[in-house]
Amino acid sequence: MRTVIDIDRDRRMAHRPTMNDVARTAGVSLKTVSRVVNGEPTVTPDLAARVRAAVESLDYRPHLGASMLRRNDRRTRTIGVLLADVSNPFSAAVHRAVEDECRARGSHVLTGSLDEDPRRERELASAFAQRQTDGLILAPTGGDQSYLRRLRGMPVVFVERSAAGAAADTVVSTNVAGAAGAVRHLVAYGHRMVGFLGDRRELPTQRDRHRGYLRALGGRGGPAVHDLRDEAAAERATVAMLRGPDPPTAIFAAQGLVTIGAVRALRRLDQHRRVALVGFDDFPLADLLEPAVTVVQQDPARIGRTAAAALFERIDGYDGPPREIRIPTTLIPRGSGEIVA
Repeated sequence: MRTVIDIDRDRRMAHRPTMNDVARTAGVSLKTVSRVVNGEPTVTPDLAARVRAAVESLDYRPHLGASMLRRNDRRTRTIGVLLADVSNPFSAAVHRAVEDECRARGSHVLTGSLDEDPRRERELASAFAQRQTDGLILAPTGGDQSYLRRLRGMPVVFVERSAAGAAADTVVSTNVAGAAGAVRHLVAYGHRMVGFLGDRRELPTQRDRHRGYLRALGGRGGPAVHDLRDEAAAERATVAMLRGPDPPTAIFAAQGLVTIGAVRALRRLDQHRRVALVGFDDFPLADLLEPAVTVVQQDPARIGRTAAAALFERIDGYDGPPREIRIPTTLIPRGSGEIVA
């Protein structure tokens, strides 16, 4: 068996390239290398190209901590983004919008999924602060964010949900108005008995959507089931609701996964053409079902862009009072919400 030795690789491992090595290879000054590495626009294109070629040939990796200490603004050019689950389509769209905004500003994103775990939220927020991220975008999970007050000097913007115990900018959808509009839409098609299916009651978004549901019905809601954490639970709750003594003629599902569970239950009972359904938040293939699912559509990309813009304002020194920025929702009629009572 032949043993292959990569001499260049061994040499690189024995001697980690420095900025001085890059300067010698490119034939430029150390200050020129520093300016190119830190993204300063004051270097001529030909010199910048020589520096980048030297960086690539040497496999040079700048030391972020040292770079931050050398800069006058002491920024790391990184922000943290903590969302419920970055594999969820809504969270993924928020994350991508934030990432695009950061890239345009020369910053990088550190990301984590919270899995609705308050302890994980605290641990990751503290870990990002220890890494000296310039700011944090956070979708709160627990009912107490007062721990953030210990992370002094790191701006925070909340997304999707409002926070408790900490004052900061918040970017949310118009949850009350969106839910009320959805239920009024069902009432317009003759429905007087509208069931409610919701996520965890401790979540501010779910409380707001339930409040909008009640507002549209004059405070007298129909059968309601809360604390549905996944599609299977929502499917079981829908079946039980429709088999109950006073079944609704329409259902408002206040969260995407809950809507999917309701769709499965309606099809399982062959009630999908008799019982109207409107869901809060769109989901993949909702428009391809029969009937297609009427939804209250959020705008996660706009939420992400707005949150990033607010965070960079704070990083750049804006110190005004905390703001709540509401992103409008849109009712998308597709068929399931237009079934006449």
